[in-house]
Amino acid sequence: MEYRRLGKSGLKVSALSLGSWVTFGKQVDMKDARALLQTAYDAGVNFFDNAEGYEAGESEKIMGDAISALGLPRDTFAVSSKVFWGGEKPTQLGLSAKHVRDACDQALQRLKVDYLDLFFCHRPDIDTPIEETVRAMHQLVMQGKVLYWGTSEWNAQQITEAHRVARQEHLTPPTMEQPQYNLFVRDRVEAEYRPLYETYGLGTTTWSPLASGLLTGKYLDGVPDDSRLSLPGYEWLRELLLNEEGKERLDKVRELQSLANESGLSLTHMAIAWCLKNPRVSSVILGASRLSQLQDNLKAIDAVPKLSLDVMEHIDRIMANRPAHPERFGQ
Repeated sequence: MEYRRLGKSGLKVSALSLGSWVTFGKQVDMKDARALLQTAYDAGVNFFDNAEGYEAGESEKIMGDAISALGLPRDTFAVSSKVFWGGEKPTQLGLSAKHVRDACDQALQRLKVDYLDLFFCHRPDIDTPIEETVRAMHQLVMQGKVLYWGTSEWNAQQITEAHRVARQEHLTPPTMEQPQYNLFVRDRVEAEYRPLYETYGLGTTTWSPLASGLLTGKYLDGVPDDSRLSLPGYEWLRELLLNEEGKERLDKVRELQSLANESGLSLTHMAIAWCLKNPRVSSVILGASRLSQLQDNLKAIDAVPKLSLDVMEHIDRIMANRPAHPERFGQ
């Protein structure tokens, strides 16, 4: 396993991490969660990602119970939560000082830990001043409940504003952002955030490296019954695959599959390794509903050296979506 600094912080996280979105509490029970966490941990994974909004907190409960049952030493792993979607009542939503504090306390209880290593603002909140949210996060840091706080799917302007407020008010600034990043979704990580890496030392823990399974190739012949696109509540994912843009994406997946075959790689490994080639990515979050799936995905780190400059350029030609002025990576 490779370990990378979380932006400019001193925390080193595994290049591949394990997340629980869609899986824990939906497809994965306590027994399966224990096996997944143990396998990831044994492979060197030291970062486990979660959120209050994942299965209404059930995902955190399962992860907390599994970590406790495994007896993992607290100083050997980092765990996260996110705040925004805590319930239906007004005080259970958004990034108000009250909800930020309540969400943190509840996450600690569900995850069975004394502090969160990482705590993310799951989305920007247009109804709450950024200063209020920054101050609330700073207070959690001062109380020892959170070590590093960050954002998820905030735009560059919002992140910049959070840093401005933190600097002006002498508060703890955000350390990291959790954006979607894969072969189909590139602009934010490669272009929009470009000034933030040097200016603020932004770290990134990216999600959906396989574009919700699209980049595994398993949807080339239809939607398997056991896939997340068949799960109740995730019909929107299925619709994204079946619309006109989805069909165009499948055509690109077929081309990528051919390139992967020529390169002696699986499409899954090539897609994950492509994300890892970007040095601005601190950690790539994997999701898995089966042990065999996780075991295979973890092998993607061995595929990184096989992505030569020629292969990376071939991928760019297939995708035809490289940002106009991105940071160079992949050499």
